[in-house]
Order: sequence, then structure tokens, then C-alpha cells
Amino acid sequence: MAWTDERVELLKKLWAEGLSASQIAGRLGSVTRNAVIGKVHRLGLSGRATTSRMKSHRPRPRMAGKRMAKGRFSPLGNPAFRALYAEADAYQPPVEELVIPPNERKYIQTLTECCCRWPIGDPQAADFHFCGKKKVPGLPYCEFHARRAFQPPQTRRREREIVEPVAQDAPASRKETA
Repeated sequence: MAWTDERVELLKKLWAEGLSASQIAGRLGSVTRNAVIGKVHRLGLSGRATTSRMKSHRPRPRMAGKRMAKGRFSPLGNPAFRALYAEADAYQPPVEELVIPPNERKYIQTLTECCCRWPIGDPQAADFHFCGKKKVPGLPYCEFHARRAFQPPQTRRREREIVEPVAQDAPASRKETA
């Protein structure tokens, strides 16, 4: 399809009226929307007339109140983790690592399903081993290492505050008539 002078003039007219590129392509026939856009840019057409659809602005409805963010630790979740901190105070980090006697140490080949999998030492060193104590059911670690690995959830300020809905007040500048 060639762009004749008549088709270019019709394109300019329709573009100025605010029609979309696909609407113009439909009216011209045998031309794609992309061809219309390309021709418009090559012609340097810019200032489009705004359609009534473009002029009408619908404001978004605002929410009456703020939504509360869902906490990182929900009350559902791992029951073994919840039970670990049901009555516990804030986490106190231990000063030292547990010392595991050499005959109780577990290595990757000797780990079983009920052993604590807390790694101790540098994996590339010869003395690297795992804790090996009896693990908490549902967690991969013993109670000591589970308390180190899983921090108790902190109550967040924004979750504790009660968010009240924002009321739509009437204009305050009313003048009372006597």
C-alpha cells in the first residue's frame, strides 16, 4: 500500500480529530495500526485533539481506612517453632557455642533423621561436624540451636495500633445564618 497525498491528508485529519491509530487504520483500509503510527511519526504530527473520553477523569475511590500489613510470622505456621517460643522471653544470644564431645559428633555420613543438623566449624576444615543432639520434632535443630536459628517474632508497632477509618468531614467553612 502506498501513501498517496489523499490518504496522508485523511490521516492528518483523523489524527487531529483524536482518533486512535487502530481506528484510523480501520477507516483507511489495507493499512495496519503500526503503519499509521510510523507515518504519524515520520510526518511529525503531534498536537492531538483530546477526545471526550480523554477529558473525563474519574477519580479513584479512596479506602476508608488503611489496610493492616500481614505480619511476617502468622499465628499459623510451624507449630514446633511456636511451641519453642510460647513462654520464652526475648532471644539472648549465647556467649559460646556448645562443645560437642568427639564421640557424640555427627558427620554427614553419620547424620540420622533425629539428629540436630547445626553445622559447627569450617566445612573445609578437618574438624567440621554437626551437633548431633536430639532435634525438636518438626525442626532440623536441637532446642539450643533452634533458639539461635529462629528468632521469636517481634510484635510490630503498626500491628498493635488500631487503625481507625478516616471520616469524610463536611466542609468546615460553612457560615451559619441567623
